[in-house]
Amino acid sequence: MSAPTHEPPAGPSVDPLARERSHLASSRAALRAMREDVEALDIRDVTANWVNAEVLARQIDERIKALADLSDTPLFFGRLDYLHAPGAEQAEGAEGEQFYIGRRHVHDAGGDPMVIDWRAPVSQPFYRASKKDPMDVGLRRRFGYTGGDLTAYEDEHLSDPAEAAATSKLLQQEIERPRVGPMRDIVATIQPEQDEIVRSGLSGTVCVQGGPGTGKTAVGLHRVAYLLYAHRERLARTGTLVIGPNRSFLHYIEQVLPALGELTVRQATVDDLVAHAEVRGTDDAAAALVKGDARMAEVLRRALYAHVTLPTEPVVVVRGSRRWRVPAYELEEIVRELLARGIRYGAAREALPQRIAHAVLVQMERAGEAPDDRVQDAVARNSAVKAAVKALWPAVDPAKLVLRLLGEAEFLAEHAAGILDEDEQKTVLWAKPVRSVKSARWSAADTVLIDEAADLIQRTHSLGHVVLDEAQDLSPMQYRAVGRRCTTGSATVLGDLAQGTTPWATRSWAQALAHLGKPEGAVEELTAGFRVPTDVIAYASRLLPHIAPGLAPVASVRENPGFFEVRTAAGTSDVVAACEELLRNEGSTGLIAADARVPELAEALAAAGIPCLAPGEETTRETRLTLVPASLAKGLEYDYVVLDEPQAVVDGEPDERTGLRRLYVALTRAVSGLIVTHSAPLPAQLAE
Repeated sequence: MSAPTHEPPAGPSVDPLARERSHLASSRAALRAMREDVEALDIRDVTANWVNAEVLARQIDERIKALADLSDTPLFFGRLDYLHAPGAEQAEGAEGEQFYIGRRHVHDAGGDPMVIDWRAPVSQPFYRASKKDPMDVGLRRRFGYTGGDLTAYEDEHLSDPAEAAATSKLLQQEIERPRVGPMRDIVATIQPEQDEIVRSGLSGTVCVQGGPGTGKTAVGLHRVAYLLYAHRERLARTGTLVIGPNRSFLHYIEQVLPALGELTVRQATVDDLVAHAEVRGTDDAAAALVKGDARMAEVLRRALYAHVTLPTEPVVVVRGSRRWRVPAYELEEIVRELLARGIRYGAAREALPQRIAHAVLVQMERAGEAPDDRVQDAVARNSAVKAAVKALWPAVDPAKLVLRLLGEAEFLAEHAAGILDEDEQKTVLWAKPVRSVKSARWSAADTVLIDEAADLIQRTHSLGHVVLDEAQDLSPMQYRAVGRRCTTGSATVLGDLAQGTTPWATRSWAQALAHLGKPEGAVEELTAGFRVPTDVIAYASRLLPHIAPGLAPVASVRENPGFFEVRTAAGTSDVVAACEELLRNEGSTGLIAADARVPELAEALAAAGIPCLAPGEETTRETRLTLVPASLAKGLEYDYVVLDEPQAVVDGEPDERTGLRRLYVALTRAVSGLIVTHSAPLPAQLAE
């Protein structure tokens, strides 16, 4: 593949930076021409009908959007100078080539590439090449931008043994660049250990254990982008899905994939996936714990198949003047055979009338008749056969099944015997009987049970790839719900065992992968921290022995040590003063507090004339402070953070261990600086 550089002739009077700016301008012009070519397509006489025309028009519209040139997003961020032509690395006389690495592919009018997609194989050395293994790259150049303007470059001569390896200043600046607005991609700063995960194959499930600031969320999103590049046709058929813990989190990450040119990936929460009923109720921790236990799947299976009964009467089918009789023992054989096959309840119910009809056809053939498939279908629709199916294998509504389990003590006891003890059964039973599905005050855990029941009846549609973020907070039954969405596909599971803040938080990734239905999944660990400053992560890591014994602490690799201070506060005025102090810096600021203290702090900020946002609302240059309840802080990040009353964060949870985990999350949201304010004593676990 040829990769011309599209630079003006080099000479002593031409500044290298000017040449790179010229290439950027030429690349932007080429991208604009690519977009105009798509916009000019005439499809009026191309399609056979209006349906195909609509589909093609939508595809063209998506292509136009994918070719958008974002003025503040660099079109390319690096350059590779190969020693030899790719594919002829060691061939004598093979001339090396230059490749500009960017977020998407751009070619000129002649079809020659001006920017290579970061996901292409030829781009891989940009992330993995080193002095030890240069991967045939002589020079790696990184570019620095201010807004959308190319303002600097930095060269690394990988083939020169005399040049000492050094940390890239531009790389550090990009990692530490202040962030306003939603999460941005890390395509320019992906590290070798991250790149290995990003480029892992579609067929395998990968679980990424990563502490705060290790980039696990970004790795998961970039893996989706890579898989869509490498397996676009397959994933276009099967679909992809990103699952996050809440709407605020999804809003925060929603611009990452579009910035990489990927517009078709659906995003949802687990609650969205299992929205079979309106959630109007809540469970206490004990009830939610039992309902989320994987044992409930067997309780549901027993309760469902208890509807199947063995026949005691024959089926008599009347056709014209003839009567065909299928005896009870033969019907029993059919029912038992369907039960033994282990297929979905609904699929077996659909097969039953055909099996009975087939038994009738066998009798017809023995009597000398020659029935065909139309006769079998007619027999399957016979009123006697329909009545038998209704009696032997009745239709079951999944919501009504769960309603009965949670509302009838005798029904639950019958099917939970040997699985749930009496106390556990009492825990999940509703206090009052509920008459209908619509009047029930379903909880979030109840809808997961309905989803399980629905899958027992009819198979859930499977996607090609699912990314599950903040997975450590899922219950076993929620893992099963997610796993149903990728039974024939693969998954990327992202999380941190130390940040589990639910009563059913994941204890080990092996258990999680088993519940997900992916026990063969590989577990990878990220321990290099790129986001959280050294002093901050060191302070937060004091909690690790108490919340996740044996888990390796994150080692910050940032050169900028950041800002960290613990202050005694006399009241909310001191908290507001700390916010005002941090707002003098460039970037975003988050005020994180126990949920119960948020209203009081909101009033104090309003009285001081400081506008603030809620989690999920996009920060702007004018409004850069977000007031964050501790329960919603997970997955979010801010340049500067004020953490109010750590002990109140701990006390806001049902038990100390969960509270300390919530505190660990809150402490690790800062990118550049953290001020901890407190009037009550700090938790003892934070002591030296």
